[in-house]
Parts: sequence; C-alpha cells; structure tokens
Amino acid sequence: MLISFIHSLFIIISALFLTALISLASVLLSFFDSTGGNLAHRILARSLGKAILFVSGIKVEVRGLSNIELNKSYVYMPNHQSLYDIPVLLGRLPIQFRWLAKAELFKIPVFGRAMKGAGYISIDRKNRHSAIGSLNKAANSMKSKGVSVVIFPEGTRSLDGKIASFKKGGFYLASDSEVPIVPVIIKGTKEIVSKKSFFIKPGKVILEILEPVKTDGYSSKDKKVELLNKVRDILIEKHAALQDTD
Repeated sequence: MLISFIHSLFIIISALFLTALISLASVLLSFFDSTGGNLAHRILARSLGKAILFVSGIKVEVRGLSNIELNKSYVYMPNHQSLYDIPVLLGRLPIQFRWLAKAELFKIPVFGRAMKGAGYISIDRKNRHSAIGSLNKAANSMKSKGVSVVIFPEGTRSLDGKIASFKKGGFYLASDSEVPIVPVIIKGTKEIVSKKSFFIKPGKVILEILEPVKTDGYSSKDKKVELLNKVRDILIEKHAALQDTD
C-alpha cells in the first residue's frame, strides 16, 4: 500500500509539474502563434499527453485510424471513464483538434490561459446562452481552420464504467455544421485510476476510432435526438464487445 501511494504521488507531482511547465510554454507561444492554436496543440499539448503516459507507465494501442481522414474535420465523441482519457487522446490521437471543455478548467491560473492559447473552447452548461455561443464558436473553428472538436458526450466520468446518458450539445454542433461524428472507445483507463480513487496503476489502454456517422439530415430537434441515440448505441455495442474480449 505504501509503495503504491508513493508511486501514485510521484506520478501526480510529475504530471502537475509537466502541466505547469508546458502550460507556461503554451502561453508564451500563443503570443507568436498565428495558426490559431495549431502549433500549441501539435508541439505542446501532444508532448504533455505523451509525457504523462510515459511517467505513468501506460501503453496505448490505437486502432481504426483507417476509418478517418486525418486532415478532415470531425466531432470526436469518446466515452469517459477516467482523468487519463485526456492524456490518452492528447498523446495518441494524431490530428489537430480542439477540446470543448467545461468553463471551470479555463479559470485555473496559467493552465486556463494555455487552453485559450491552444484554441480550446470553453462551455458553461449552466448558462444556456453562453453554451450556444460556445457551440457556434466551435462550429466556426471547424469551418475556418479545418480542425476537429473533441467532446465527451457523457459530460463527466462514468462511475461504474458503463456508458452513461449523453448531453445534447455536441449533437447540435455536429448536425448544424453537417460535420460527421466519430465515436471513439477508450478501454483501460478506469483500471489505471477510477473517478473515486487516488492510486494510479500502470497498464495498457485501447483507443479505438470507429467509423464516422454522417450528420446531414438531422436538422430537426427530434432528428438530433435520433442521432444522439444512434451514436450512443454504437458506443455501447462496441464497448460491450471489447469487454467480452478480456
């Protein structure tokens, strides 16, 4: 128990140090970056993700890259089981993307400024007007800069490992922009560290990119709910299939 505690504490301190260092570098880079956050994401955010995975002893197997065009805009929708979902996506999803992340993260000193510098988009789910503005900003970013957006449709980490209910915002963004949704399965991060655990265990993670789901033709409210259910069913089915391979 003591060894596990020391090991976990070392990883947490290392991750915090790396995050602070790269966040500061991202803030400085943002003053010279004319690419709208592309450099900060490609050079710094990916490096942060890879560094945290390395110090944590986590190996990631990426599957399904052939299902996507790397330079095309998508709305990526991964399941969410652990804080480690974030470094897995940063370090191993080899595309330009922007997080659609909760507003509270942008209030963290330096880190929040770094997220803005990288072009990540704040969304306040408690404020409907603000949330709609964030979705519009994300849509404009996809159209003007050709980047993708990553959003956890569950909104928060699952407690039991199962796919929880979905928030609607990402589906409005995708359907109104007519950008395909790419369901993404992350398996293994809950075993590394769960929502209510402090201890971090090394391990293997599977990051599987599924086939894109077209969003044109889902303009009405009822159709958007239909799209939400379709994507959720795909994630549930694939998540269950992966569990059966254990």
